[in-house]
Amino acid sequence: MRENTKVIHGKEVLGDPNTRSLSVPIYQTALFTFASAEDGAKIFAGEKEGYIYTRLGNPTIRALEEKIAFLEEGEDCAALASGMAAIASTLFTLCHKGDEIIASYPIYGCTYSLLVSILLPLGIKVRFLRVKNFLKEAKKALNKKTKCLLIETPTNPTCEIIDIQEAAKLAHSVGGYLVVDNTFATFYNQKPLKLGADVVVHSATKFISGHADTLGGLVIGKKDFIKDLKEKAIRCLGGVISPFNAWLLLRGIKTLGVRMERHNENGMRVAKFLAEQKEVTRLFYPGLPSHPQYPIARKQMSGFGSMLAFELKGGREAGRILMDNIKLCLCAVSLGDTATLIEHPASMTHSTYSKEALEKAGISEGLVRMSVGIEDYRDIIADLKQAFQKIEKTA
Repeated sequence: MRENTKVIHGKEVLGDPNTRSLSVPIYQTALFTFASAEDGAKIFAGEKEGYIYTRLGNPTIRALEEKIAFLEEGEDCAALASGMAAIASTLFTLCHKGDEIIASYPIYGCTYSLLVSILLPLGIKVRFLRVKNFLKEAKKALNKKTKCLLIETPTNPTCEIIDIQEAAKLAHSVGGYLVVDNTFATFYNQKPLKLGADVVVHSATKFISGHADTLGGLVIGKKDFIKDLKEKAIRCLGGVISPFNAWLLLRGIKTLGVRMERHNENGMRVAKFLAEQKEVTRLFYPGLPSHPQYPIARKQMSGFGSMLAFELKGGREAGRILMDNIKLCLCAVSLGDTATLIEHPASMTHSTYSKEALEKAGISEGLVRMSVGIEDYRDIIADLKQAFQKIEKTA
């Protein structure tokens, strides 16, 4: 099956195997009964398959996990309550006191806080390396304590690209893992596991849901790792997704193909428009030949997505005027929605960074992040045009 067929049908062209329901049922239950005491004991011991308690497993959640594992071309998947639950559970499963993490920089604001405010005090060392020199610097920083390389590609918010294949080789050279946050690209545009990554994480709240109506996180990797993550992080920390949210994600996935085709097209058209605007001093979009890592993006991505960022001549004040004057586009954080969203990273999604950290990460005061939606691209561009005119008038 090709990608657009896979997202609708999954691995098998079947509905629910018991009832033949086309839509996976929502098993909205906290617990499951046992046929007998012996039956319950066998399920608890792992000698027999079965469900016990939704924190430990649920048929709706399992349907989502199986579909995502198939689409990411991984062995297994764990679904969690949010993207942060997915990243936190991954790192808590992999890393222990004395281990080291090498993380790409910039990185999502809450991921940054997790690394700095929680993992560092627990005795896990974290090194942040700028994306433009990531492979070179990572090679120098690697040592026997390096447990994993944690990367975003494209990065949040600057849409920079890291060579996944080369990063995997570096991680494996010291027996470590490569963890890739694939939220911006999705499995529709990029397959990190096929390029050598060990673990892929998603904030499923974004493109996978596609409708800004649910939270969810996903972790995909080898069966043994996912089993370990479920038995330790999910069982003990409890970051489990609800059956209803799992069902919403299953529903969202069915339209992912047509949505991503439009996202890819609109992202490119809006990026080309922005490249011609005199108010824009810098533009970050991996699908343009002007992007410094364009050759790598072409090599590892089948589509360039709808995430882009740009800097305005008037800095933070120009960004404020832009976001206060948009009419169709919406000033909001998050991404991957059907509607176009614009936000200011320095004061919003990356506000957990200090001023010095923002500068080090290459996030300027005038940087604007945009998640291009699936509206008619001409209307998105018209909205940006009228907002740019307001900036020009106040200059």
